[in-house]
Amino acid sequence: MKKIMSILTLGILLLLTACSGSNTTSKSSAEDTKTKSGEKQVVTFWHSMSGAGQETLDSIVKDFNHSQNKIQVNAEFQGTYDEALTKFNAVAGTNSAPTMIQTFEIGTKSMINSGNIIPIQEFVDKDHYDMSGLEKNITNYYSLDGKFYSMPFNSSTPVMYYNKDAFKMAGLDPDKAPATFEEVETAAKAITKSNPDMKGFALQAYGWLWEQLLANQGALLLNKDNGRTDTPTKIGWNEEEGKSIFNWVKQMVDDDTFANYGTNGDNMIAGFLSGDVAMFLQSSASARDVIDNAPFDVGIAFLPHPEDKERQGVVIGGASLWMIDGKPKAESQAAWEFMKYLQKPEVQAKWHVGTGYFAINPAAYDEKVVKDAWAEKPQLQVTVDQLQSTKPSYATQGALMDMLPEGRKIMETALETVFNGGDVDKSYKTAVQQFNEAIKQANKARGK
Repeated sequence: MKKIMSILTLGILLLLTACSGSNTTSKSSAEDTKTKSGEKQVVTFWHSMSGAGQETLDSIVKDFNHSQNKIQVNAEFQGTYDEALTKFNAVAGTNSAPTMIQTFEIGTKSMINSGNIIPIQEFVDKDHYDMSGLEKNITNYYSLDGKFYSMPFNSSTPVMYYNKDAFKMAGLDPDKAPATFEEVETAAKAITKSNPDMKGFALQAYGWLWEQLLANQGALLLNKDNGRTDTPTKIGWNEEEGKSIFNWVKQMVDDDTFANYGTNGDNMIAGFLSGDVAMFLQSSASARDVIDNAPFDVGIAFLPHPEDKERQGVVIGGASLWMIDGKPKAESQAAWEFMKYLQKPEVQAKWHVGTGYFAINPAAYDEKVVKDAWAEKPQLQVTVDQLQSTKPSYATQGALMDMLPEGRKIMETALETVFNGGDVDKSYKTAVQQFNEAIKQANKARGK
């Protein structure tokens, strides 16, 4: 009997010990990002960076993985933003979905409406994480009603690139870039006259660039304050503002000073580097590649505006990082730790210098690596100056609506038509009708 009681007592003690151990493991899992087996917590990160962006991102991810022994971030390239979003929508809600995904800025509303994300505000509040130190003109876009749904990451704005050697040959001041539409037209004529084999200016038929040229005039893309105070019901710009861009390009097409690369931005950059065109607009994220690969002195300047309009500034472009719902808490917490790591000044300094994207944390600009890069390539600082001198408004804060990718395609078709000699009035009217219809259909799909 004593033997039986001893066995029972031992069993109870072992059971209590096991329960105690189980509770300790549970608490540790909540506080630690390691898996129960002691292996690193894996975070699957889908992104759309290529070229210099991917090289720098891979290096940053490697640094993070080596900086601690609890989390393993696996960065996986998924193609363009559109391609990555399509892949995500196909696996959302399943085990195949990533822990976090990089999505372009105009995908913000689509991600919010998807029901497949966790607003990072939940992590910000729980962690008492201070977002106020990040770049205001960047966080303004991603803050909606005082709430952050995603973490800003790779941010850029368009700038004007120009060939300083071509400016000298045309008798233009290489250190004074054209600031207005009209000055661009005048410079384009002088350049083409001095070198008949070189066109003066190129503009990619890209909806994002059209939106930026609109915002720089203080014009809204959508009504209802760019969709930030209520759901948009129609376009926000007026005819004078919208047509100014079409008429500007049409004038240079008629003057035979415009280089038409259609929607192909890579061909446009290649044309600039080979000396086929002297000026073009493109993302500031291309700055490092363009400067490093040009066989001539490259100038970078602010986005131009009509001379009868005061420059308002630019809307932030690029992408942000989204936390995907349905993952274990430890996995999501690990992804949050990585998001915070990306905002460190030294990490953002490496990102800015390696790519040309802005530093989300402006403290990065005080890092030695940035100061050295700016001393060697002062053009990089111009991109930051343009962003920080932008006047905050609904126009420069940017538009929010889930039909914006379709809206961009509509404007790209209209721009291409004008590039190819099409009628401005007809092209513009058709684009406005289609844009408003896209807004109407998007609202109808949501029962608005």
